[in-house]
Order: sequence, then C-alpha cells, then structure tokens
Amino acid sequence: MTGQPAPTPPTPPAPRAAHASLSPWKRFWERGGWWKAVVLAAVYYVVYQLGGLLFLPFTGGLEAGTAPYIVITTALPIALGGVLLVIFALSIGWLGELFALQPIRGRAWMWIAVAVVLLFNILRFATIDYGTAGFDRVAAWLLAGLFIGFAEEVLTRGFVVNLMRKAGHPEIAVATVSAAVFAALHSGNLLTGQSLFATLIQLVYTFAFGICMYLALRVTGNLIWPILLHASTDPSIFLQTTYPAAGALTGIAGLGNLPVIAVGLVLLIFIRGRVAGSGAEASGTIRVAA
Repeated sequence: MTGQPAPTPPTPPAPRAAHASLSPWKRFWERGGWWKAVVLAAVYYVVYQLGGLLFLPFTGGLEAGTAPYIVITTALPIALGGVLLVIFALSIGWLGELFALQPIRGRAWMWIAVAVVLLFNILRFATIDYGTAGFDRVAAWLLAGLFIGFAEEVLTRGFVVNLMRKAGHPEIAVATVSAAVFAALHSGNLLTGQSLFATLIQLVYTFAFGICMYLALRVTGNLIWPILLHASTDPSIFLQTTYPAAGALTGIAGLGNLPVIAVGLVLLIFIRGRVAGSGAEASGTIRVAA
C-alpha cells in the first residue's frame, strides 16, 4: 500500500547479547584459550589410543604390513577420531566455521612452505618401488593418509587455531601453539618402543611441518588444502621408506625432512597479524591484514 513507510530491518543482536544466548557448552568454547586447545588435544589422543585397542581384536591372524593390517591398525582408529571431531564441531556449531574462508589473508612468501612440502611429497611418490609394495598396500596407505590428514588438521589447524584466535592471540602464537600441539601428539611414540633420540628428531620435524601446514592454511584460505597436503605426506614417507626404488633420486627424496624443518623454523619468525577475539566481546571474526 502506498503511503506507508517501508518496514525497518531487524536490528542484529548486540555482541554480548548474542554471546549470552549461547548454551553454556558453546559459550565455554567460544571464549577460546590455549589451555582449552591443549585439553582438547589430550582428550583426542586418549580417545585415539582407545580406538586402536577397539580395533585390535580384528587383527588376529593378519600379517603386519599387509593392506588389511594397515587399514585396521592405522586407518580405522584415526577415522574414528575424525568422526568424533566432526561430532564435537557440530555440538558447538563450528563445523562450518572451521571450513570457512580464513579470516586473515596470507602472503605470497607463504607459498614457499607449500612448495617445499609438495615437492618432496612428489619426489617420494616418484621413488617408490610400486611393484614390491603392491597396489593393495599403496591403496591402504593412501586411505590411511586421507584419514590422518583430515583428523590431525581439523584438530590442530582447525580447533586449536580457532581457539587461539577467539582468545585474541597474535598469529605467531596461533601458529606456534598449533604446531606445538601437533608435535606433542607424536611424543607418544616413545610408548611404542621408539628411541628417545628418534622421538626428539620427530618432534622437531613435526613442529616445523605444523608451521608449514599453518602457512598452507593462511595462503590457501581454507582448511581443506592443508588437509590434502598432509594427506599426501604420510603415505609418501611410509611407502618410500619401506619400499624405496633404486636410483640417486631416492636418496634426494629421502632428505625431504631437512628442508621442511629449515623452512618451517625460519618462516615462523615472519608470521604477523592478529584476528580480533570473538569470545566474550565480539560477535564475529574481523579480517585483519597480515
């Protein structure tokens, strides 16, 4: 009808009011915090280990290193962990947020980390003796790698990064804590009989690799890309180490951990920026230039 004023659009809720409308469970996680990231990672690790025990009875009669053994002992426990992480994300309303466009853009130099990891993944895949490994083992490791990449990246570059940002920490702290949590998850290899020296080297590598995955998250703008990059890393390492092809290129591919360590540790010092905390004060994420 003419002569009547246009309806006034509804006023969005104030940040504090919107936050107060959340359930106590969601409000607890929305405040963020590094210690919550550590607690979440610790709970995940315990559940993952229990998951391994859950599937252990199904390995009876299977030879270690065969495709069914790899699926049952490696792929299924980590897949269970990934499913539980998705359920947890749904419970606090973060699933869409974790896979949304990053709230802070990356810089061109961050592609260095992506390029180095990808280059050595390709080299390792190119120097595997596929005839000896067999199609079934390769397929089993690729499946396991996909589950590993999903679960570990959702946890560390998804939840940990989000919790750190919601608490208002600068991005260099976000990167450091997410990489440190990722590295700490691998310290449990001591319990499987791995030597202290080998475990310490692994912790250095996984920390640097975690920095590279954070940079991949920043420069690609979406969590799916570090998931896929990570998913191609573990199978390439395991297969090339166990079934190396003959040739000089194999030796070069086997040195891939050293460049990753160097790139991760050096590029860490150049990380800048901050995302405004969206815990108790903000109603949403603010985009901030790096």
